[in-house]
Amino acid sequence: MIHFHIITLFRESIEGYLESSILGRAVTDKKIKISYYNPRDFTQDRHKRVDRRPYGGGPGMVLEAESVLRAAKAAIGKKKDVKTIFFSPSGAQFDTKMAKSISRKYKHVVFISGHYEGVDARVRKILKAKEISVGPYVLTGGELPSAIMVDSITRQIEGVLGNFDSLEESRNASRDVYTRPEVLKWQGKKYRVPKVLLSGHHENIEKWRNKKK
Repeated sequence: MIHFHIITLFRESIEGYLESSILGRAVTDKKIKISYYNPRDFTQDRHKRVDRRPYGGGPGMVLEAESVLRAAKAAIGKKKDVKTIFFSPSGAQFDTKMAKSISRKYKHVVFISGHYEGVDARVRKILKAKEISVGPYVLTGGELPSAIMVDSITRQIEGVLGNFDSLEESRNASRDVYTRPEVLKWQGKKYRVPKVLLSGHHENIEKWRNKKK
């Protein structure tokens, strides 16, 4: 089982997704576990404030280091086999290869899900966290990247998808898939399933799928 630890101010923004469908079933089947840690629960500020103005000026606010570090300490404890992720647009590009590697090497994955203008950079240094980017764009927080990584890593755990051949990245599938009806009528036009898929000729079907990749 892989235990995902998500440090976030906005648990509600991803909790529904991670509790639904295949991921929800993976939790029920004890293939994965997901825990949340809100930095506000670890701050010593009596107003539960965790955002501060950045040194050197600039727009927006930055999440303070101490409350995030305390949350991370609660998540990590004395555990071994821990991978800590710090999201950054300049980080290493997350991909399926990385998802497979994490699923095989670690029992605990900690996500530092920043918000506003980011998290104090000393958090990454102290935790020796790996900088990861989920794409060539900037998001308003680390919650979506956390959900993306949980989803992708969980798919690599045998038994999660029921039939392990369902992994699109490891099977001979095309980007185009079809189901009933054979002829779809829509706004006066007819859209048909390719004849090769109806032929029952498996060799020709595989050739067609390879061309469509």
